[in-house]
Amino acid sequence: MSVIANIDDSTPTGRKIVRELEKHNRVVKLSYPEQEEIPESCRPLEEGIKEIWNQLENKFGYDIRILKNEII
Repeated sequence: MSVIANIDDSTPTGRKIVRELEKHNRVVKLSYPEQEEIPESCRPLEEGIKEIWNQLENKFGYDIRILKNEII
């Protein structure tokens, strides 16, 4: 007998069920759908790096990249 189930792994209960099923690898074969599209909430890498540098500059009060270049 085979059973096909869709489990919402974005909830704590769903993640718990998936973890439990993964323990039974002799009788359970899990397949995960491929995500080909990038979620809308994702940012481009360059934008994320700029934000990190800006946060570091705000925290320390100066641009750390300039300090790094002076040391090298």
